[in-house]
Amino acid sequence: MLCSLLLLLLVGSTRASHFYGTMMTYYPKNTNTNGSMEVVLRYKLNFHSCTDSDSWTCFRGNCGTESVELHKVEESSGEWCQREGIMTRQVPSNAPFYLELSGGNWISGIVNDIVSWQALTLVELRNRSDTNQANRSPQTTILPALRVPSNCQRDFNLLAFDPDGDKVKCRYGNTLAECNPCTTPTVLNLSSSCTLSFSPTSSSNEGAYAVQLVLEDFPRQNIFLTQTDGSLEVKTTNDPISKLPLQFVLRVDDVVPSCTEGLYLPKFLPPTPANRARLNALVSQTLHIPINAEANSSVISELLFSGPYNVNKSTTVEGQFILKWTPSEREDGESHPICFVVQAESGPSNHNFNSNSRYNTYREYNQHSLRNYHTNHKQNHTSYNQLYV
Repeated sequence: MLCSLLLLLLVGSTRASHFYGTMMTYYPKNTNTNGSMEVVLRYKLNFHSCTDSDSWTCFRGNCGTESVELHKVEESSGEWCQREGIMTRQVPSNAPFYLELSGGNWISGIVNDIVSWQALTLVELRNRSDTNQANRSPQTTILPALRVPSNCQRDFNLLAFDPDGDKVKCRYGNTLAECNPCTTPTVLNLSSSCTLSFSPTSSSNEGAYAVQLVLEDFPRQNIFLTQTDGSLEVKTTNDPISKLPLQFVLRVDDVVPSCTEGLYLPKFLPPTPANRARLNALVSQTLHIPINAEANSSVISELLFSGPYNVNKSTTVEGQFILKWTPSEREDGESHPICFVVQAESGPSNHNFNSNSRYNTYREYNQHSLRNYHTNHKQNHTSYNQLYV
């Protein structure tokens, strides 16, 4: 059920119960002759309403100057709204810096007693000795609220793809800069490989939980990071490089008559892309993503997704949807994740049931860069297929 760009001034949010989590990734861009550089950070803000807001601020280091765009991605009527922020920062060097998001409050009734929100991003832009390029962050995205019936076992396999080939690990936040407080949901078990496992539980554990995770990328061999001033730092396979927040709400719902997919819980059908598929997308060409599902004992009501703000969705017939996305030139060379679930309703009270999740990662190319990529990798087709099939 987890998920595999209007210019405005952001103001601090007031203390109300409306937060559904956040996440952030980043993309190094141009480096200038004086050592300054540009980095684009893409983040999700998840609130009860599309009018609620908060802003990321500099926590430590020289964060440079910023410009911000904010766009609506998706909305679940009466429950949540997800918006995507595109923050372009001009920084004086490639030295690491930290950004934070803090405020209050999470939605009311959080079972694990999280009230204020707190999230931290470590932006690491120093040049890597293995790629001879600036470090790129892991890629992920998530829906604001995810649902599971209390009597059903479910593994939530988070999307954790790294464009540098690093090993991505997940953990719960454990410092006051990452979450405050950091109380973990008792109904979930987390593996370092980014799988959240839910086991059937009693009705007394039903309700909403705040999940506050941190994604980190670890090199697969020892590497050097080189700063603009020439200083070096060694990163071993045990040292994280960057740090990203991944926060959302898990709703543990009433029991469902059957946990079998395709009855009450929607089941994906072909030609829906396989979970964690990694595909190529060409700049300025519209990509069509077909999504089909069935639920014989409930009524499929909608598709919910998280991804770039300019993805559009449509419904053909019940249980059949299409996501359409046309990558822009400024996204050339970037990797963008899209995740989605199908939601169904049943009974006079319209109980909502979510499918399991599907994650896709799309790497954007223009024709010239795609030809160059194939040329540079023509002797390593196996690696290419593993990453971008």
